[in-house]
Amino acid sequence: MARAITLTGGRVATDAVIPGDVCLSVGMPKMTAPDGWSWRPLSELARLESGHTPSRKHSEYWGGAVPWIGIRDATGNHGRVIYETNENTNELGIANSSARLLPTNTVCLSRTASVGYVVVMGRPMATSQDFVNWVCGTDLNHHFLKYALLAETRALQMFAVGSVHPTIYFPEVKAFHICLPRRDEQDKISSVLYAFDEKIELNRRMNETLDTTARAIFKDWFVDFGPTRAKMEGRAPYMASENWTLFPDRLDHEGRPEGWTIRPLDKIAEFLNGMALQKYPAGDGAFLPVIKIAQLRTGDCRSADRASIDIPPSYIVDDGDILFSWSGSLLHRVWTGGRGALNQHLFKVTPVEFEKWFVFYWIGHYMEQFRAIAASKATTMGHIQRHHLAEANTIIPSDAVLKAANTIIGPIFEKMVASQLESRTLTAARDVLLPEIMSGKIRMRDAETALGVAP
Repeated sequence: MARAITLTGGRVATDAVIPGDVCLSVGMPKMTAPDGWSWRPLSELARLESGHTPSRKHSEYWGGAVPWIGIRDATGNHGRVIYETNENTNELGIANSSARLLPTNTVCLSRTASVGYVVVMGRPMATSQDFVNWVCGTDLNHHFLKYALLAETRALQMFAVGSVHPTIYFPEVKAFHICLPRRDEQDKISSVLYAFDEKIELNRRMNETLDTTARAIFKDWFVDFGPTRAKMEGRAPYMASENWTLFPDRLDHEGRPEGWTIRPLDKIAEFLNGMALQKYPAGDGAFLPVIKIAQLRTGDCRSADRASIDIPPSYIVDDGDILFSWSGSLLHRVWTGGRGALNQHLFKVTPVEFEKWFVFYWIGHYMEQFRAIAASKATTMGHIQRHHLAEANTIIPSDAVLKAANTIIGPIFEKMVASQLESRTLTAARDVLLPEIMSGKIRMRDAETALGVAP
């Protein structure tokens, strides 16, 4: 196959050789390929493309039909095929920048600042200059390339230069070599590994549906007071009669269902602010991964700093804890990324008297308001303060309504957490298998036998 065209410009490929750990290398390594496999320049197998950011000074370049992949899209979707992005550009933005519309199945690698995140385009998209992108030819399965990059997480960090803003530069990227088998074997390998990803993706989509359902019920009952308003308007019941009868049939003079009360958000849960964990450095033995905003965003402890296991117990985070970042990127989630240490700028939220879902969805109800408050602090890093929690009122229904809600929302919430934990287990199993199968140490017939897959 003739060498593919590289549409990046800039300096030529480096002559240096930096071997990776599994199946990638900068330059041709002195590593023997497994039987039936070979080391080949990636540039012979895929067209290398760079990305670009249309000018922010021209609002008309933004918003439209062209998804534009930025770092947040990669960190939030590592290893996934993506179809939507946080920002879109348009034909005008593409025409007036060096950004290019790349085809479906393009493999994208973040190369600067947050190095080593990998996504695959589920439809035509553009990317920022923070990515290198490969349009695979017929001899390279795009999923195989994705798994090769995922298997080389440590090496990709090693390929980067710089301590403040580490970057993989184009001379190194242009010199990438990949060890791979024939295309039919690539397809089999990709199929086995993709089975894990399909189940993980199924869990993610299921959780989106479950969360939408739970949030809709919460909003109707506790924010919009739908059942009470329906009774006042003489509308027919829209839920089981045993639950319908629990709701008041009128609002009080403050617009709440009669008999329901108000309690500030910071009184329905304890909001424990994290620690400056550099004061608790990890030793040579056991450690706790430090959970910062970056880890909260991705939901795992990949590339996390390390802290001593001797931190005060209240600052240890376990699966099922609610975490809420109050500074920078404001977001909240039920943590399922394993035990870790709570860093500053994060709250660990522990319910008082109430179920976890009740606290979680009240935080979610106020999240846009909190983000607006943080965004208004233009001269500092956006954040909220504790008094904003005290000013966010929550509605407390009768015990009977809370009990009824818990029989409906509680199992949904528990299913979401269990699904996330299952996905973590699947990811861990895939990641154990990944370097073995991508290096050729485990051959396809052995992997299929171990996983119970028919050859």
